[in-house]
Amino acid sequence: MNAFSKTVKPGASYQDVLDAPDHKTAEIIDGVFYLQAEAAPPHREVLDGFVELLRPPFQRGRGGPGGWWIKAEPELYFGDRDYRTLVPDLAGWRRERLPTFPRRWADLTVAPDWVCEIVSPSTARIDRVGKMPIYAEAGVSHCWIVDPLARTLEIFALLNGRWTLMGTHAGDDTAQAMPFEAIDLALDDLWLPGEDDDET
Repeated sequence: MNAFSKTVKPGASYQDVLDAPDHKTAEIIDGVFYLQAEAAPPHREVLDGFVELLRPPFQRGRGGPGGWWIKAEPELYFGDRDYRTLVPDLAGWRRERLPTFPRRWADLTVAPDWVCEIVSPSTARIDRVGKMPIYAEAGVSHCWIVDPLARTLEIFALLNGRWTLMGTHAGDDTAQAMPFEAIDLALDDLWLPGEDDDET
């Protein structure tokens, strides 16, 4: 089983999520249980990088406007958790909508304002086709799709109930990405060096 492989099980229940190994990501997407192996290093590098870049200015208010909760891999329920239990790679909530963050995921009833999915060859389809429509239905305002192998960032906004691509950045671009356009994101800081990169 490689780092991106997953097990799919129809007829799932939330008990399958509870029974999943701690080091794997368990989700139920429209009644189908997905068990994903531990993320590969390029995925983890992007995830850790975004936490380092976004949490200080937007959650802590250090060098930025504050006013957000930024969480990595939160377990979110969209209706019946036996039918839709999703784990985005990152999610953010404006504090004007969620003043206090609950101590248990089960008590989190407010949909996020922003989600970010870090895709791999085996997860891109389910992230785009399976999860993005659920986020749209729940009224999530912003979605980022990041491909660490292609080194791309796609920025989507929910307009009239549909995802609209607002911008695409790649490589060593510096991005001002909604809803965090208050700071510049140096994308080159997110990618693991490749074999052909100059590491001097």
